[in-house]
Amino acid sequence: TVYSVNTEETLRLMSGHADLVTGIQLNPHNHMQLYSSSLDGTIKLWDFMDGILIKTFTVGSKLLALYTLATAEDSVFVVIPKKGERDTFQLVSVKLTKGAGQDLESKELSVVLGGVGASMKHIAFGREGAYVVSVKGVNLQVYFFKRKLLNRFSLSTLKTKGGDNRFSCVVCHPTEDCIATGHADGKIRLWRNFHHKKEYTYSTLHWHHDIVMDLAFSMEGTRLLSGGVESVLVQWHNESSCQKDFLPRLGSPIEYISMASDGALCCTLHTDNRITIINSNLRFSRSIQGLIKSRDVKTGLVVDPRTKALVLNGEPGHLQFYSLQSDQQLFSLDIVQRQYIHEAGLKQSDLVKVAFSARGTWLATVEESEEVTDPELQLKLWFYHEEAQSFQLNTRINTPHDNHITDMCFRDMDELGDDSLILVTTGRDCVFKVWVMVEDTDPEGNVSWTCDFVGSYHNYQATNCCFSEDGSLLAVSFEETVTVWDSLTWDLKCTFCHPPGNIRKICFGRLTCSKYLIGATDYGFLCCWNLLTCACKISLNVSGQEHRNFLILKKDILGFAVFVFKPNEPRPIYIQRNLCKEKILLAAFVPRDEPEMTSSEKYPWLRKSQLFFLTDTQELMTLSTKSLEERLTPSSKQLAVEESLPVTPFSVLLGKHRQQQAQEDTDLGKPVVHNKQEQASPAVKELLHTPAHVLPSASFLCTIFINSLLISKENKSVEEVADEVEMESEKAEDDSDEEDVTAMEQEDTSHMELLGEMTCKLSKSQEKELRKIRKMDYSWISAF
Repeated sequence: TVYSVNTEETLRLMSGHADLVTGIQLNPHNHMQLYSSSLDGTIKLWDFMDGILIKTFTVGSKLLALYTLATAEDSVFVVIPKKGERDTFQLVSVKLTKGAGQDLESKELSVVLGGVGASMKHIAFGREGAYVVSVKGVNLQVYFFKRKLLNRFSLSTLKTKGGDNRFSCVVCHPTEDCIATGHADGKIRLWRNFHHKKEYTYSTLHWHHDIVMDLAFSMEGTRLLSGGVESVLVQWHNESSCQKDFLPRLGSPIEYISMASDGALCCTLHTDNRITIINSNLRFSRSIQGLIKSRDVKTGLVVDPRTKALVLNGEPGHLQFYSLQSDQQLFSLDIVQRQYIHEAGLKQSDLVKVAFSARGTWLATVEESEEVTDPELQLKLWFYHEEAQSFQLNTRINTPHDNHITDMCFRDMDELGDDSLILVTTGRDCVFKVWVMVEDTDPEGNVSWTCDFVGSYHNYQATNCCFSEDGSLLAVSFEETVTVWDSLTWDLKCTFCHPPGNIRKICFGRLTCSKYLIGATDYGFLCCWNLLTCACKISLNVSGQEHRNFLILKKDILGFAVFVFKPNEPRPIYIQRNLCKEKILLAAFVPRDEPEMTSSEKYPWLRKSQLFFLTDTQELMTLSTKSLEERLTPSSKQLAVEESLPVTPFSVLLGKHRQQQAQEDTDLGKPVVHNKQEQASPAVKELLHTPAHVLPSASFLCTIFINSLLISKENKSVEEVADEVEMESEKAEDDSDEEDVTAMEQEDTSHMELLGEMTCKLSKSQEKELRKIRKMDYSWISAF
């Protein structure tokens, strides 16, 4: 993915690897190109400015890391597994094969170092590529290329006074013979005189209280940057522990640090999937943020009704609003409003539940401490202010329940009336509570929330709650029993019980299926009750032999497979097994801005919404009706620049005019004729969209381009046939009238038969009159 540093926008996506990308490096001989390596065993050379794949080099073995050197022409360095030995890796040099084709094999490998680490941060190349350094465990290796000399250094394995000498990263000084290493105890060591095995020296810098995750020297080597779990970027001056600067509160632990070639910018990659751009004076510039990887997504996947954004846990104590269309974070809302301390074993408050009102003007959140027996609970109600364009805290309720809150939901009715908007919470304290808005006594007429009703059922734990589509009924599950309540009087209407297993999720049907109530148990049973007859209509064991993989029911999600049901039909309308290798933890339907015109009738349930999944590795996936070729344009074949350009007002106006004109022609009964020259020609697109420096020779393109402009006689339009008739008649008119009439009759007859129309024969006088009419100028009519 290529991002703009100035605008944070995604410029282009380059796809081609069949497995995880393990490394990217700029081509030292052409900074408009870069190399990429992957576990699929290939190295690819890209023109990242245009998004063009130039070469693919097949190495064969899994590639775990990639390095390039300006002094090594036509060669790169990669880390590969050592054959026959488990968890053993070696650094090798790969000779990149030269050839005219795009796909080449590069099997010529030379082993440089053995026993290296698999991480890219465990190997670094020294000044001008004179040596390479590798760290693993408590051992450091330095290999000198010209002298072919290998020096090994070891630190003590004893952990005394909280010290841990294990290496975590290594980097080399750009202009001097100096090596900087980071360690698990937060120390940084600067190694010198390592050309000798015994006379080497090192000095120590120490600020980090935990592991140093990465290091980077500035281009001139006068500054050293370090980062770790503290979310603080530390800048060390002149290798002195007394001269250092800090950039704190970067949000999450720093995993990688990279410097720009001109030294003007540096960027940090964080564990929560964030890239931070920082100026040379250690000031925050910009942030490129996708979906934040949270420690645990306790809130589930929730959709914001206003922005259609996906809402879930973000930074500790924060709620992230993630745009699915732009693949960017819209904003982050601080719910807990406390500084998070990165220390293992410390009990801190976190966000666990979230719910939106129907129009998205109210937001309810629940935060609780990590205590198991006596948690500290807070229920907060937030109101969205249009002027501030943000949610502002309205009501804070301490200890809304005596035990953990298990679920909550708003009543989906018209929010214009304050009496219609209510919130229901369920808890392990065996009750559910109804919260309503009341006006405050202050003159400003503000509102706040208070408890209006408390309900229970046989002292069972309340686990789930859901309102019907019209808001008249409330369903609350108490362990193995589902209860239905009148939302106006709070009278218990009926109960449903379907053992075995506790109810994991309940929801009402919508539209024509609003009379059904659906529930799922933790044993994999799916039940559907008819509210009019109070009878169980459907009872299915959808998990079968895989009941242990049943995770959660979110409309129709069951473990590793997807089942789509209509509430009134026992047979699923769609089944997708082996959806992914990872476990599916959460899922949500996200409404589309505009209904999708699905070409197949197999997926009508995806027209108005799209289904998204979140796996245990926090990868976000979706089901799509489009093929891979339709969703991804191969960057090696063409660069569709126009698709990424913004729509201008003129183009919108022109598109509407063309649609209106086409509609008028259709209404008038005119045949819609498509000119072949206006159709998308692959040859023309290849010529116009491909950059000039990667185009083949003109002689190769000439034949393809000329053939693409030729018009087949078998696909002539109505206008082309009429024009040929007129040209034939004018040519024949110069010879004689009789020959002209004869030629006209033959041409007219043949062409009319081609169009499938039957015509009567005209006399000679009628033919002459018709020719005169054709030659008359009727262009003046267009003015009217």
